[in-house]
Amino acid sequence: MSWLWFALASAVMAALVSIFGKIGLHQVDPNTATTIRAVIMMLFLMGVLAVQGKLSQIGDVLVNKKAMLFIILSGVAGALSWLFYFVAIQKGEVAKVAPIDKLSVVLAVGFALLFLGERLSFWGGVGVAFIAVGVLITALAA
Repeated sequence: MSWLWFALASAVMAALVSIFGKIGLHQVDPNTATTIRAVIMMLFLMGVLAVQGKLSQIGDVLVNKKAMLFIILSGVAGALSWLFYFVAIQKGEVAKVAPIDKLSVVLAVGFALLFLGERLSFWGGVGVAFIAVGVLITALAA
C-alpha cells in the first residue's frame, strides 16, 4: 500500500478522534480523559505488535539511546498536543478548533525544512500557504 492511503486513513481517524472526543468529554475532565485514551492506545498498539510478532523488538528500541530520546520527545509533544486539543474541543466547537489545530501541518512542513533538510516544491509551498490562509479565514470567521 502507498503512503498516500495511510495518510488518508490517518486523516479519517484523526477526524473521528475529534468527534468521539467531543462527545466523550461531556462533563468529564479532559486530562483524565486523555490519560484513559493513552492507556487504551497503548493496549491497542501492544496488541498490534503481538499480532505482528514484533513484541521482541521493544528491547531493541529501548537500548537505542538516540531513538529513545526522540521517541520520548515525540511522546511528550503528542501528550501535550492531546491535552491542549481535548481542552480546546471541550470548551469550543470542533468545527472551529479542528482547522486551527491543522496549523500543525504548516508547522510540521516548516520544521521539516528547517531541521530535517527536506525540500518543498513551488506547488507544495503554495499548498501549505493555502492551508495557512484557510486556517486564518476559519479562525477569523469564528
